[in-house]
Amino acid sequence: MRPTASPSTQWRLFIAAWLVVAVVAVTASGEVARRDAWTAADHQARTASALHAAVLQSELERHRSLPMVLAQDPDLVRLLDRPDADSADRLSAKFESLAREVRAAAIYALDADGRTLAASNWRLPTSFVGSSYRFRPYYFEAMRDGQATFFALGTVSGRPGLYLSRRVDDRAGRPLGVIVAKVEFDALEAQWLASGEPTYVTNADGVVVVTTVPAWRFRTAAPLSTDQRRRLAATQTAGAIVPRSLPFDASDSGMVRLSSAVPPDLYAVASDPIPDIGWRLTLLAPAGDAVSRAVAGARWLAALSVALLAALSGILLRRRQRAATRAIEAAEARVELERQIDLRTVELRATNDLLNREIEERQGLESQRQDLQDELIQANKLAMLGQIAAGVAHEINQPIAAIRTHADSASLQLQRDDNAGALRSLSSIDRLTERVGAITDELRAFSRKTRSEAVAVGVDGAIDGALLLVAGRLRENGIALDRKRAPAGLAVLAERNRLEQVVLNILQNAIEALEGVPDPAITLGVSARGKQVTIHITDNGPGVSPAVQTRLFTPFTTSKRDGMGLGLVISRDIVAAFGGELSLEPSPGGARFVIRLAKAS
Repeated sequence: MRPTASPSTQWRLFIAAWLVVAVVAVTASGEVARRDAWTAADHQARTASALHAAVLQSELERHRSLPMVLAQDPDLVRLLDRPDADSADRLSAKFESLAREVRAAAIYALDADGRTLAASNWRLPTSFVGSSYRFRPYYFEAMRDGQATFFALGTVSGRPGLYLSRRVDDRAGRPLGVIVAKVEFDALEAQWLASGEPTYVTNADGVVVVTTVPAWRFRTAAPLSTDQRRRLAATQTAGAIVPRSLPFDASDSGMVRLSSAVPPDLYAVASDPIPDIGWRLTLLAPAGDAVSRAVAGARWLAALSVALLAALSGILLRRRQRAATRAIEAAEARVELERQIDLRTVELRATNDLLNREIEERQGLESQRQDLQDELIQANKLAMLGQIAAGVAHEINQPIAAIRTHADSASLQLQRDDNAGALRSLSSIDRLTERVGAITDELRAFSRKTRSEAVAVGVDGAIDGALLLVAGRLRENGIALDRKRAPAGLAVLAERNRLEQVVLNILQNAIEALEGVPDPAITLGVSARGKQVTIHITDNGPGVSPAVQTRLFTPFTTSKRDGMGLGLVISRDIVAAFGGELSLEPSPGGARFVIRLAKAS
């Protein structure tokens, strides 16, 4: 059918239509960019929240084992069974040393009546020795249930903290008393504060107990019931609680705007549970500036694109007016072709749906074959992640800051029609994105639970992964790395992530041992002889004292101030599971650890 409207009418309709398209395109592109930017901010918030939650979980796991181990201490059992002053002083001194090593606020022992017999602060004016705590829930719940976890203000110090307690029984199962460890989170809050993302942790009653914003502490995310207030009265914190006074409600939306309590801005909210004790961590990631820039850039790009398309459409309109009849015929042919394509598409879609169902069934069967993983090894991974979190965050923040700078430069260059400059900026963004992706991929792969069966693993690949995670700490501490790569194609019988975990554990120990050492250096090499492959890691630090060497692979043996003495034990067990051996060998200076594994045929 030939057009009946005059050319001038068609042009008026053409201009009006493109004006509408321009408005719709600019508006829609802005909204799409807003959603994409918000999605990116939300992903960043979720990633940061998961990392913070892992750090908190590892901190809790590190301290949770302390009462369990101490409950088996024969000195403690002997004191609770037959109290005497000399035994109490010796145990108090032991608690004092242990509290410094594990960074616990206090460690103390209560007898069956709740009276303190020994405490790590026994030398201080605020000593707990002689005080009765039978009224505190961590005492009577532990006596009743065997163990208890309780957050409250200290009755003497007035400082908030988490109390971890465990009942101590004699060989006949008779309760003798309770061992208690108090954990404070000042260092963890300072670490989170350095990230620039407001973070807080609420307990099961919705009360903020750990936070980077001091004004939020002991405020509630929801009104408290009468029962909750009655229960909280025993925690010595009820008088400090401010009902529902946070400057936002994170449960209503994934996006909030904070009040004057912190610099006002739009924030992405992410939350992760801490399931063992019923806590929940909430993190707020700044998103306002990024969303505004993304919306402005998208709208400018949409406006320029619509203008270009309108110009091209104007050129084509005149040609289309001269070929209307042929276009109609071509349209009819195209409709018939599309009808035939639709018929074939229906068949292909049905086949594809069947294939997808089969794939899903196979994936379901494959997931059922996953074995339960070793929880102690996974906890060690989480603890190591907590130790390297700051370095990894620094490694990621640098390219992200550079990406932001290049993105702003590209926007300005596009506005100035400097296409060559914009392409260079975009190319730099691509390289920086690959660098961030490599770091996050390695971090994700390392934290994932893995099966323990030994397969052929490339030695250099596992070492590269471990070095990628500690590269930031090596540069930060000015440590020179002398790395001798393995022969090409050399593989061992192991599991990639767990072998990487062993190498990373030894490197972490070496980095900490080199603190304060002039010209610190680490030598890492690989050699193969016959059917055995040897990986050696040597540092030029002070070395391992003879007293520690004899008990190096015994649980809870460590020379570090904040060490638990489990890293090398776990590493030795991992290597032994592969049929190999981990040992400390003599070295002229520093420490030399050697990993021996079977060569993959």
